Amino acid sequence: MTEAVLRTERLTKHFGGLAAVSDVSLGFFIDQIHAVIGPNGAGKTTLTNLVSGELASTSGHIYLDGEDITGLSADRISQRGVGRSYQKTNIFLPFTAFENCRLAAQSRLPSSMRFIRPALRYDNVSREALRALVEVGLEHRAQAPAATLSHGEQRQLEIAMTLATRPRILLLDEPLAGMGGEESARMVELLQKLKQAHAMLLVEHDMDAVFALADRLTVMVNGNVLESGTPEQIRASAAVQEAYLGTEDAHA
Repeated sequence: MTEAVLRTERLTKHFGGLAAVSDVSLGFFIDQIHAVIGPNGAGKTTLTNLVSGELASTSGHIYLDGEDITGLSADRISQRGVGRSYQKTNIFLPFTAFENCRLAAQSRLPSSMRFIRPALRYDNVSREALRALVEVGLEHRAQAPAATLSHGEQRQLEIAMTLATRPRILLLDEPLAGMGGEESARMVELLQKLKQAHAMLLVEHDMDAVFALADRLTVMVNGNVLESGTPEQIRASAAVQEAYLGTEDAHA
């Protein structure tokens, strides 16, 4: 297998006496959707926050393309090619879909804070914004205010904003949350397409979608990795069935 785009090595995060993430070593590869599942409080979102730089680790290391990025700020990690979406949609509702993506693409300029020059004069930024909208299938909604988009379209837009920064790895936190069947199917199709050029860490509570999408699954419980393997291996694991999949009231 080729080298992991992103790798964690014994990554640990303590909040006081609580180990929210403990000794987690995982690798994320291009053309592979790596889903992280587990009950509430398992440490999935904390792990995502550590990888994105939004939380500082207590110990352990994070490597991106072989470079140790442990301790870098979220903006510096993003600049190196890590894209992030959130459980709650994080877009600018009064702006059009195109303007949202243009703002994201502008963050990759050598100086993104040039307010005097009109943004539309940056042709390369506008091209990147449109490319991202095309990639998620929203080019026909480019001039629509984000507030007028459906919930599913807003989730697509958030991913488009991430793609406008040209990430190597996507960290997706419940991208199917709140969607109906038709919107979920569109998102599953989109993620399957995006994995061809990206590594992907997927946190998702919809187990049908997880098993349809994931090439590799990691199950976390109480901050620890219980088991990691193919979807078939996870389905067959007695330990996973007992800790998570076999419980009727579990949520990702």
